[in-house]
Amino acid sequence: MGDNIHQPLGQDRRPGKRPAAKPKRGLAVPLLSLAALCAVLGGAGWMAFSAARIATSETAIVLQPPAAADAEAEGTAAEEESEPDGAEDTAGVQDKPAGAVNSQHGQSGAEITTTLGENGEEISKIAPVQRPDSRPVLLTPPGRVGQDPRLAHLPDPAVIQDTPQGALPVRGPDGERAFDIYARPWSGARGARVAIIVGGLGLSQTGTQYAIRTLPDDITLAFAANGNSLQRWMQEARRAGHEILLQIPFEPFDYPANDPGEGTLTVAAGPQSNLVDLHTAMARITNYTGITNFMGGRFLSDPDALEPIMRDIAGRGIMFVDDGTSARSLTGQFASTLAIPFTASDMVLDATQERGYILSKLDDLERIARRNGQAVGVASAFEVSVDAIAAWANEARARGIEIVAVSATADDPERR
Repeated sequence: MGDNIHQPLGQDRRPGKRPAAKPKRGLAVPLLSLAALCAVLGGAGWMAFSAARIATSETAIVLQPPAAADAEAEGTAAEEESEPDGAEDTAGVQDKPAGAVNSQHGQSGAEITTTLGENGEEISKIAPVQRPDSRPVLLTPPGRVGQDPRLAHLPDPAVIQDTPQGALPVRGPDGERAFDIYARPWSGARGARVAIIVGGLGLSQTGTQYAIRTLPDDITLAFAANGNSLQRWMQEARRAGHEILLQIPFEPFDYPANDPGEGTLTVAAGPQSNLVDLHTAMARITNYTGITNFMGGRFLSDPDALEPIMRDIAGRGIMFVDDGTSARSLTGQFASTLAIPFTASDMVLDATQERGYILSKLDDLERIARRNGQAVGVASAFEVSVDAIAAWANEARARGIEIVAVSATADDPERR
């Protein structure tokens, strides 16, 4: 052994080749599985993304009137002849960058422009174009329809006439009507619809404020022409989304024992005096779709007294709403003859100031609407009436009743 005893163990061994490391089978299998899973997920994601792009391209809007359906039966050749030169195909919309525009010209008398937004959504704009032939198209009523909700408390200058009495409603230069501009939109569905008019606003400050604050915005509010602070209350009601009417006092049979108030139109006063009183009342506020009567059994049944009033209304682009309290009223006949938008109430809801009675009358109104398609009820701005109507309206919606403004129930000769 010699001096080797002082050497560390193993120092006398000759260096040799290290054995090759064996592959670790336990780690290789998960790595291969993970790679396969990533490939599957990546392929599925690409297919989903491609499908989404294809689906997006299929949302283009195509409008085609009934006349176009007849032309389509004649073959695609006639369809191609009616298209202006340069019309682009929409098949490749999804391949265009954000902001790309595609125009379609069909036989509907409209140009449909599709714009891709920054997020890939399609925005379609429809504008009138030159018709390729003389076939008829559906036309909207003349003038503009609707008012920007942010400006609903301001009068539209197109339908206002400055007179010595004040601003009066008048047809606009392009046929605009206050009846259209100040109307509250509705769905247009064929289901049962109910309009409720709450009148007498402006006679009591507390009652007026409570009605505007409590009633749903689809309830129509009627302001008494001889009320107070009408301009202020009108603006608050319009800001709250309500459609409004103006209540004009007319002579009842037992006048003057039963007096509707200052400015009442009477049979004995004659046409000239009555028109002055009418215009004075109409100038108290603006932004109403029409007028309605307050009382008036005798006046509304006298054709000589009523005719000048209805003729004046006919030229102003507003509606007439009969409150239904007089069975002898001639307003419906005059409205039909003079082409005035018209509707009449089916019942008074609060002849008895008791909540149970009012709710039962509202249920009757609902039955009329389900039978006839629509119904109109009137009430006064008493607190018990306002509370009952507000509660019933919320429940009626859940039963499928659409609460609409009164203009939605009008028979409008210009829209027949």
